[in-house]
Amino acid sequence: MTDKTRHSRFHGRVGDGTRACAVEGCPEPGEFRAPPLYGLPEDGSPPAWRWLCLDHVRAFNAGFNYFSGMTSEEIYAAQTPYAGWQRETRAFASNGTDPGPRWADFADPLDAIGARYAAHRKAPPARNGHMLSDADRKALKALGLAPDADRRAIRKRYTELVHKYHPDRNGGDRTHEKALQRTVSAYTQLRNSPFFRES
Repeated sequence: MTDKTRHSRFHGRVGDGTRACAVEGCPEPGEFRAPPLYGLPEDGSPPAWRWLCLDHVRAFNAGFNYFSGMTSEEIYAAQTPYAGWQRETRAFASNGTDPGPRWADFADPLDAIGARYAAHRKAPPARNGHMLSDADRKALKALGLAPDADRRAIRKRYTELVHKYHPDRNGGDRTHEKALQRTVSAYTQLRNSPFFRES
């Protein structure tokens, strides 16, 4: 890319310099597009752009008023936060059924969002007056257990993993030390969690 091309793109020049400026009597080339003086065609056809020189396009931009020609009601409507979003959003059912998440009308082909939402829906109710914490969820995931696991299932899984990863139990193989540390850390978290405290 040449310096001239880079300079031209920075300033928004799109003309090749062969057109004359649309302002009568201006000898400069029209290198910048501006909308027509009298609005867009009502038949929906593309606008007939005016080509202006740098000075005249600057003057046009400085004097541009988006609200010119609008009534006070139209100006108010254009300034509302949801202007341009006149389409009503999908109403969720309020008859006691699960309405789904706010983003349910988005396409999620890999189920990246839906899977996370489903995991939260499957979360067990409060136990011992406590909810399952994020740290508890991570610990359960580290042990390969579902959120509805109980203390017995946790102890059983912990024993299985210790037998698998501990060098004293697996013939002296020390390649699983990090996995063993994760297992012990996860079990410690769950053992001390108020959610799993025995009542």
